[in-house]
Amino acid sequence: MCAASEGVTTVFHCAGHAHALASSDPDAHWRINFEGTRNLVEAAGQAGVKRFVFLSSVKAMAEPGDACASEEWPGEPLTAYGQAKRAAEQVVLEAGAKYGMHVVNLRLAMVYGRGGRGNLERMARAIQRGWFPPLPETGNKRSLVHVDDVVSAMRLVAERPAANGRTYIVADAQAYSGRELYDAIRAVLSAPTFSWSVPAGLLRAAGRLNGRVGEVVDRLIGSACYSPARIERELGWRAKVGLEDGLQEMLSGYFTAT
Repeated sequence: MCAASEGVTTVFHCAGHAHALASSDPDAHWRINFEGTRNLVEAAGQAGVKRFVFLSSVKAMAEPGDACASEEWPGEPLTAYGQAKRAAEQVVLEAGAKYGMHVVNLRLAMVYGRGGRGNLERMARAIQRGWFPPLPETGNKRSLVHVDDVVSAMRLVAERPAANGRTYIVADAQAYSGRELYDAIRAVLSAPTFSWSVPAGLLRAAGRLNGRVGEVVDRLIGSACYSPARIERELGWRAKVGLEDGLQEMLSGYFTAT
């Protein structure tokens, strides 16, 4: 890693093991997301890299429940994925102080965009294929951010001295319910909308019968809201890609509207 970092000015550390379900492999999270990050940031510091930007996750925080959390949200992450990301953030900050390197942690909300393989893309594929049922409107709020806005945040924090040593949530200022996301995807696909939905109680009952199903249900009708107020206030960054435009860009790579 030291040889690969020689002559490099800025490192954007985007790699990681991204399966955030509680049932996923804890050892893989620790080896890849923590130890891998620690090894890379140490190599970067030893090689004289000037700037290091780490793509972390909002899952490095405690779950906010129905609140909309900021970076100061109290508590520790519950999943192995979140714990590894949180520990990796700390070694990035320590390496910055040790080597005099400009370092920044970016806690990303759910990222979507063309070519992605995340939850929103999987949901869109299921809707397009006709087997994803209409979600109930529970008033839940889930944060997301388009990949173009993530790139703009990465470039900004690498260039701005005020970002050194800081940790920022990167998210669209507006959060959406699962039903709003469902309807927005159908609209972009020019698919008919539904007036009915699967009852929330039925989904939760299914989740209680199977832990992994329960995690999926929570992602559909539970809240995960995160505030980008700090990066907006300190650096003037704001997400520019709205949901409709972002979904158009995402879906254009996979589907033909019908």
